[in-house]
Amino acid sequence: MDNEKKAAAAATGVGLRGVAAASSSIGDVNGEKGELIYQGINIHDLAEHSTFEETIFLLWNGRLPKRAELDELKKAIGESYSLPQEAVDLMRALPNDSEPMDVLRTAVSALGIYDKSARDTSREASLALATRLTAQMPTLVAAWERIRKGQQILEPKPDENIATNFLYMLKGEMPSEHDARLFDVCLLLHADHELNASTFTARVVAATLADMYSAVTAALCALSGPLHGGANTNVMKMLLEIGSVERAEEFVKTALARKQKIMGIGHAVYKTEDPRATHLRRFSKEMGELGGDTRWHEISRKIEEVMHREKGMYPNVDFYSASTYYMMGIPLDLYTPIFAVSRISGWTGHVLEQYANNKLIRPRAEYIGPRNVPYVPIEQR
Repeated sequence: MDNEKKAAAAATGVGLRGVAAASSSIGDVNGEKGELIYQGINIHDLAEHSTFEETIFLLWNGRLPKRAELDELKKAIGESYSLPQEAVDLMRALPNDSEPMDVLRTAVSALGIYDKSARDTSREASLALATRLTAQMPTLVAAWERIRKGQQILEPKPDENIATNFLYMLKGEMPSEHDARLFDVCLLLHADHELNASTFTARVVAATLADMYSAVTAALCALSGPLHGGANTNVMKMLLEIGSVERAEEFVKTALARKQKIMGIGHAVYKTEDPRATHLRRFSKEMGELGGDTRWHEISRKIEEVMHREKGMYPNVDFYSASTYYMMGIPLDLYTPIFAVSRISGWTGHVLEQYANNKLIRPRAEYIGPRNVPYVPIEQR
């Protein structure tokens, strides 16, 4: 095979696009239909009727919980919210201008040091560990926000669900019932998305039989990249730059003429609307109306309209989550950590699945370099 043919062969499935790299029952994305399911249940049904905690059980166990099972999981999560003092001391020692994702990555890695059961990959031990990580992730994010502002860290409320407890620890006051429910659904919508970059990273690490903390730390590293987890922050920065509905169309057309990407529009898999965006569009509108400022939603709608007309593209999950979180008073640089607060449920679900039927993930690369190159002694080069 000559070099041109090798290059063409290597280009097939670049970035593993369209390549099935694992078997999983956790979630599935149908890009043609714009459909997302968790363990067979449509995301629209879950967003309408379920909760984040119920969805966590579903991802980990392959079915919806019975009442007693859900109560047991919620109790276990509530009892696990608090952080080891060593993790708090570590965060206090970090520079206050540290990126929240860097702090989260470092803190999660450190948690593994203080968990003596971390290397037990049995189903029972791994479920308990997944529960602790899922409970402590929001506490870490909220704690860092208060540490960097010089505020006192708030003790979590074990009787509250993850969404309510996080907003309380973040802001220092109990959220409204509306905001708590809306944020709960946001977490549910972000919980899993098949083999995205961070989930695949977690499975690759877990496949070596490394502990779950290592797998989740690696997933956080992947999520921190701007092509994966940072899109909604960049969407909000774009909306703030545009500033008014009147400037939106001109901004988009200028960006397109310059071959610049409009953040939050388009998806690697979905060829139609991202089903998660359907709900987040509504949440963006609701939060704008409740806050008396619908500008960010209106700018978003105009951008969506222009991008669909000009390029036939649809918004993804990040597009409307940006203005939703902004109107909830959440700092822009916490958007990606909040992604992790949700996606920890999917990451740990995939790690559990990987441990249950493990095989080392070791793909091959299509070599396109030269062969039979003679070695030349350094004196002759």
